[in-house]
Amino acid sequence: MKTYQDFLQVAGGSEQARMEFVYALINDHKGSILYRKAVVAQRYYNRHNVTIEQYQKLLYTMTGQAVPDNYSANWKMRHGFFRIFVMQEIQHLLGNGITWKDKATGEKLGKDIDKQVMKAAKAAAIGSVSFGFFNLNHVDVFSVDEFAPLYDEEDGALKAGVRFWQIDDKKPLRATLYELDGYTDYIWRHNKGEVMHPKRGYIEKVRESKADGTEIYDYANYPSFPIVPMWINEEHQSEFDGIREQIDCYDLIKSGFANDIDDASLIYWTIQNAGGMDDVDLAKFVEHMRTVRAAAVDDDGAKAEAHTIEVPSVSREALLDRIKDDLYQDAMALDLKNISGGATTATQIIASYKPLDSKCDDLEYGVLDFLDRILYLAGVEDEAPTFTRDYIVNKQEEVNSLLAGAQYLSEEYVTTKLLTLFGDGDRAESMIQQRIADDLQVDYEEQDNEQEQAVAQGE
Repeated sequence: MKTYQDFLQVAGGSEQARMEFVYALINDHKGSILYRKAVVAQRYYNRHNVTIEQYQKLLYTMTGQAVPDNYSANWKMRHGFFRIFVMQEIQHLLGNGITWKDKATGEKLGKDIDKQVMKAAKAAAIGSVSFGFFNLNHVDVFSVDEFAPLYDEEDGALKAGVRFWQIDDKKPLRATLYELDGYTDYIWRHNKGEVMHPKRGYIEKVRESKADGTEIYDYANYPSFPIVPMWINEEHQSEFDGIREQIDCYDLIKSGFANDIDDASLIYWTIQNAGGMDDVDLAKFVEHMRTVRAAAVDDDGAKAEAHTIEVPSVSREALLDRIKDDLYQDAMALDLKNISGGATTATQIIASYKPLDSKCDDLEYGVLDFLDRILYLAGVEDEAPTFTRDYIVNKQEEVNSLLAGAQYLSEEYVTTKLLTLFGDGDRAESMIQQRIADDLQVDYEEQDNEQEQAVAQGE
């Protein structure tokens, strides 16, 4: 593992030495456990079970030699458990966006800051960490499989790093080296590297004139390294850790079950009193039955009977249900079947969400730390943002409880809560203003009526 101190040994040297270090860092990162695990986790997130895709059924010859089984069924079913768990966690915490005390804060970090934070959280859930680059007026997100970090050996802080990408092995390799005081672009064509753009600062200082037009006259940098890591949890572990084996077991059992049913759907025949038939004759008989659906048996007293196989299913179905329950429990995810049947009370719903809430608490610490450091880079002062978590609710019970206590609550709160329950929370402010305007109109009309009555009485 290369560190920031390793980079400092070549940082002030020739550009060739720096470029060689960048190339070596990329290869070193690709060979790391962090990178390899992130690549596999991304495959599972994309519903590509690596284990079952590589699984090959085998047959063994009389000599014990293993050969591929190309005759029997070989279903390879892949369940999207990991994608479900990741999306559920991210949407539960961040699905309703980020709420800033100062609404201008979000705009200073980019109009798509909510989307970028969700992207960073998802990448961190898959690869254990992601990286947010504050790029002047917005945030760009790098995942583990495209960014090689350089941590300080003394304090563990991220001090430099390389973002790299390559469309195909035969295409050029691009890389950008990010340092505290600027960044440099490199490219390798046919394993020969060169500098695309020399080192320059992160913030361009420009001036305009009629004679020269727009001109970059200087560069500036941020108060600290502008790339911030987001860890998915305090343990710095991917959400994929610890559940891969269970996903593999589930998919293998389910696929094996399908294979057995497929194989058992074939009819096999027994022919009595036809001992003179050899393997060739038997093969011809089966082929004839498949095509003509009828066959004549020449031998006297010969009798052909069709048979099918009943595949045992109870034990496998029970094991699949057990593995699925264990997966949801270990992933601290919400299994909707626990709250989808019957009239589930609010208390039962809250209890079902408890494991997911605990996991999202861990994620929230990482998101808040990430945003706090981004705000520092942007030079923005604001209090910690808040998040509105997404819940399934028993609407009838919630409405009844709200109306029962409405006399102790403000009309604004009751209106906002009711509209939010029915997915129309964005209209709450306009509805409240409309209600105020209507009340004022009623007051004006009552005053006019009172004045008219007073005039009439005076006459």
